[in-house]
Amino acid sequence: MIHLIFVCKYRRSLLIRLSKDVKSIMFEIAEENNFGIKEMEVDKDHIHLLVEYAPSQSVLEIVRLLKQISTYRIWKKANNSTYLQKYLWKENTFWSDGYFACSVGQVSKSVIEQYIRTQG
Repeated sequence: MIHLIFVCKYRRSLLIRLSKDVKSIMFEIAEENNFGIKEMEVDKDHIHLLVEYAPSQSVLEIVRLLKQISTYRIWKKANNSTYLQKYLWKENTFWSDGYFACSVGQVSKSVIEQYIRTQG
């Protein structure tokens, strides 16, 4: 398992309004690509995910899928593009370039789950 954090581009507080859409999109992507999201919580400008994946999958590939596909789907969803254009200037981006990834090997799964639940 891995703990991931993605930050919105320019640290914009976009997830206040879009949190439900982003969460449902992330779950869809995980289901379509055979990995699981065990815990997820959003704050105003970033998202925490606890992801369970097969050893044959790479963390980089999971991050790429989550960030690229979610960006595309968030912009395509009705009413979101007009809202996002005010903050992202028609760039069709959503997430910042980097990400945080931490293996859950040293800490118990329940500690990470509790930490993610208390975010936001």
